[in-house]
Amino acid sequence: QVQLVESGGGLVQAGGSLRLACAASGRTFSAYAMGWFRQVPGKEREFVASIGASGGSTYYANSLKERFTISRDNAKNTVYLQMNSLKPEDTAVYYCAASRLSTVVRLSTLYNYWGQGTQVTVSS
Repeated sequence: QVQLVESGGGLVQAGGSLRLACAASGRTFSAYAMGWFRQVPGKEREFVASIGASGGSTYYANSLKERFTISRDNAKNTVYLQMNSLKPEDTAVYYCAASRLSTVVRLSTLYNYWGQGTQVTVSS
């Protein structure tokens, strides 16, 4: 079992930056691929980024790869999402997720564990 807790969300002005963190419980964090997703009310959950178990591979939604960076620290059981040049349309609840697969994973159905989410609000 893996428990995930996101932090770092909040209110930021357009053009600003935020770094989200997701702390994972358990001793096998380094075996899981990790991902970030986001969701706004009334819409489907949207893939943001994924990172392989070792941290050596990453994959991004095309529209976000110029502004967002995913990273992980396996010694700290934590995955991060650095978000720069934020826009009002980035406003959403951001979720981290863990997949038993070790490679980058885009599909939400391939993730086994989810955090509760953290709200990011970007004001114009």
